[in-house]
Amino acid sequence: MSSVLIVILGLAGFSFGWFVYSRFIAEKIYKLDPNFVTPAHEVNDGVDFVPTNKFVLWGAHFTSVAGASPIVGPAIAIYWGWVPAVIWVTLGSIFFAGVHDMGAMWASARHRGRSIGALSEDVVGKRTRTLFMIVIFLLLLMVNAVFGSIIAAEMIEFDTAVIPSWVVIPIAIAIGVLIRRNVNLLLISIIGVSILYFSIWVGAEIPLALPETVFGISDDAAWILILFTYAAIASMLPVWLLLQPRDYINGAQLVVGLLLLYGAVLFAMPEVTAPAFNEVREGTPNMFPLLFITVACGALSGFHGIVSSGTTSKQLNKEPDARFVGYLGALGEGSLALITLVVVSSSMYAASPEQWHVLYDQFSKGGASAFITGGGNLLATAWGLPVVFANTLLATMVVLFASTTMDAGVRLQRYIIQEWGQIYNIKALDNNVVATLVAVGSCLALAFGAGGPTGNGGNIIWPLFGATNQILASLTLLVLSIFLIKLGRPARYTLVPMVLVMFVASWGCAVQLMTFFRNEQWLLVVMSIAVLIASIMVILEALAVFSAIKRDGVASLGKQQ
Repeated sequence: MSSVLIVILGLAGFSFGWFVYSRFIAEKIYKLDPNFVTPAHEVNDGVDFVPTNKFVLWGAHFTSVAGASPIVGPAIAIYWGWVPAVIWVTLGSIFFAGVHDMGAMWASARHRGRSIGALSEDVVGKRTRTLFMIVIFLLLLMVNAVFGSIIAAEMIEFDTAVIPSWVVIPIAIAIGVLIRRNVNLLLISIIGVSILYFSIWVGAEIPLALPETVFGISDDAAWILILFTYAAIASMLPVWLLLQPRDYINGAQLVVGLLLLYGAVLFAMPEVTAPAFNEVREGTPNMFPLLFITVACGALSGFHGIVSSGTTSKQLNKEPDARFVGYLGALGEGSLALITLVVVSSSMYAASPEQWHVLYDQFSKGGASAFITGGGNLLATAWGLPVVFANTLLATMVVLFASTTMDAGVRLQRYIIQEWGQIYNIKALDNNVVATLVAVGSCLALAFGAGGPTGNGGNIIWPLFGATNQILASLTLLVLSIFLIKLGRPARYTLVPMVLVMFVASWGCAVQLMTFFRNEQWLLVVMSIAVLIASIMVILEALAVFSAIKRDGVASLGKQQ
């Protein structure tokens, strides 16, 4: 079977999602209003609240939410077979992720840019806010630790990506300054992407690597410390100076990368060598519910709701832009997950079904390395690129995505810590520097506490990250559902996905909890229990609100409606 068929069916589904389903949700359910004054205009502080061109904001939002998850998750989930993975990536992006991401952005904008955790107080209740923010903080903790480990691993395995991964920082700052001076966006985009691709060529020619030990610590640990130092500094800078333009240039680079990869499939027409449904080894986790947790951001992500409501909603120029930025951003991530599945299931990665089974001999194989290797072979075959350059291009893509997610993740952790400082009147926590140090310190504590001296705790906590991520997505959909009911609008388009995701995510979290308990991974046991308890309590609070609405009728939400 040719992989072209998978591409055609997947893109046809995404086209339906954008042209039909997202328009219906935006116009009939969320009722996005072009005359609504968004928080970006109402506050406009030049740091966090900044009215932003929707194309720039799409790039910033997309690369912040994408990270490496839509590559790593699907490249692992393919072990169960390409059919279930492709179905969930496609349907999940259309009916779950797009509705979730656009909705979180819209609801936040209607509550002066408050995060989904903070606005849950207005929608559900005061206790819900505290519980919600605990889950969000734990997820951000895991996100940052996970991506720190992924970036460090890729920097070591693909040292040709080191130069372009750091060159993008001065490029982004220059673009940020030029955008503020109203220089033509298309021109600076072309120049910025051209410089980035030149740096990729330089990196392919001049690989850089840290020594195996740096001041007595491993190169993995050294990279993690460097990355979190950078993330701490970047998270305190104005969004227009580094976060927005860095994400934008990464988004532009991704569009180019996706065009190259999808075009390569059409030219090379590789055969699918992975099985449609794989006969897995004994001891492999059950496909249900672990498939949904493993694919994670490739189909639905609670982290998206945090970004949508935590940073993106503060930069929304017009409310209808939420459809373009939120829903289309989710489809962009689905497109990345889809091409990842094509790459790691095709003859470009494994020449035959026998070789594929050797490479995927057990669960947890594959990941980013499989995508880079298979994708590099695909680009080299279709476009005649040198394999080293092609691998460097894709490795840079993975590193840059994960890096921008860390940027956004640390910034969002700072927001939460500062909100706690305001709520509980702890003035020290309301300080930017103190809140950032607490955020980074807690991430490093998890990375090294769970992973030992190498700091690879992110790799160990991936299953818990996936489960928590999906649980948070379902909680966000729950808040959106209650908000819609209070507004007197149909809520089934958020309630049905919420129920399905909550069921499989909670089941998966319970399965992982038992695994951690058997392996005596007590830190992860405690974190799993905390997530489950907080989630159950949020659901109970929501059920109380549903009962009150049924008993007393729809309550008014005042001006925020």
